Amino acid sequence: MFLPKPDDPAIYLLFHGTYDHPPWGTAQYLYLTIIDMTLNNGLGGVVSKNQVLIDDLLNIGKITAVRHANGRDWWVFCHKVDSNTFYRLLLTPEGVSAPETQSVGTVRPNDLGQVCFSPDGSKFAYYWGDGSDLDIFDFDRCTGLFSNPVHIPIDDANSMGGVAFSPSSQFLYVSSVLDVYQYDVTVPDVEASMVHIAHWDSTYSPSPPFATLFDIAQLAPDGKIYIGTGNGTDKLHVINHPDQPGLACGMVQHGITLPTYYVNSLPNHPNYFLGPVDGSVCDSLGINVGLGSTGPSAALGVTVRPNPSTGAFVLNYPANPSAGQLEVRDLQGRMVLRGYIAPWSTVHALDLTGQAAGMYQCSMRWGMEVLNTRVIITTP
Repeated sequence: MFLPKPDDPAIYLLFHGTYDHPPWGTAQYLYLTIIDMTLNNGLGGVVSKNQVLIDDLLNIGKITAVRHANGRDWWVFCHKVDSNTFYRLLLTPEGVSAPETQSVGTVRPNDLGQVCFSPDGSKFAYYWGDGSDLDIFDFDRCTGLFSNPVHIPIDDANSMGGVAFSPSSQFLYVSSVLDVYQYDVTVPDVEASMVHIAHWDSTYSPSPPFATLFDIAQLAPDGKIYIGTGNGTDKLHVINHPDQPGLACGMVQHGITLPTYYVNSLPNHPNYFLGPVDGSVCDSLGINVGLGSTGPSAALGVTVRPNPSTGAFVLNYPANPSAGQLEVRDLQGRMVLRGYIAPWSTVHALDLTGQAAGMYQCSMRWGMEVLNTRVIITTP
């Protein structure tokens, strides 16, 4: 997992673990590698490699991070095997702190599940389906402490799998090898809110034994959730509308075909745009953007690629913590497309194939904030 060093955008820190004690494996070490992007003509170079941060038996794949309530620093976490103990480190402009621990929630064996924070940083989820199942915690971005653990048993015989929150942080998705479930984490009885979203449709790619199962998940910059297959396939599952309840979330099994085969790997990205908790005791740095983006200002506007386009193009825009609306009109003001912009998203793919060649106005609105751009559609 990569994090930018606070107050030094040219420096990136890579937090990475080892893989020891096969076949199931644990991580004996949590390492830190530092990269300076000013080196090698902007391609970057490693200036410090494999600095040991933690030497202990750790559950692999449990490295994650969330922005501190001050909007600048980062909390970094991993988990100790055969315990309910989380290691916690704080990344500041001065570097990485010595690790501290908190024991809370279910005792976890050596496992291959997944952890993640909600985009707004208020919730944390841990899933491993082989008997330990799902834990959901509240999280305090000021203190770095978990609280109010809720354990949810899942009545299936599946193991492994993953978790991902929807862009609004309302819904949590659990991918459990053969099944996918949705939970509403905002209701008093989270367990009772469970909706069974999908069961494996027996697809193999390209052929048996390469089953397109449900494994680790990731919320992407386009506001969709992608789920790996945990197998050597060329497919990804996609949840197109993760902020919609139940089956309206629009899950498509093996809906994405990749140009190559992969196994059990998706990017591990925290919400890089999360700002401070305005009004909290930790809001002391004058970063007055609330939960808003700490990235480029909205004044930078929207970019279109490619432009001109034969129909399909992508909008890139600054992250916003609120959901937005997208409208595309021709030069006569006729509406040709209306869409939804997911909270925290920065990418939106559009396709105007079939529309007349010409110039089109794209407007993106979040409350009173409006960003506009134009795209030229040419004849294929």
